Amino acid sequence: MGSKYPVLPPSKIIKVLENFGFKYVSQKGSHIKYSDGKHIVIIPNHSEVAKGTLKSILSMAQIDLDQFLDKLQ
Repeated sequence: MGSKYPVLPPSKIIKVLENFGFKYVSQKGSHIKYSDGKHIVIIPNHSEVAKGTLKSILSMAQIDLDQFLDKLQ
């Protein structure tokens, strides 16, 4: 049984986070910072974001995986 977390490019993750009200704050190297005023998330700007990293991003943002996947489609 595999993980429900998909491997995605950072652009798709950012698009969904923006739908949840997150806005660009800053970038240092290959790490992009987004915030919704309450939560801050760091997204690595690499070719793909690993499943465990996506899980950590959603945990920091306090977004449920199912909510994220609904907005992804």
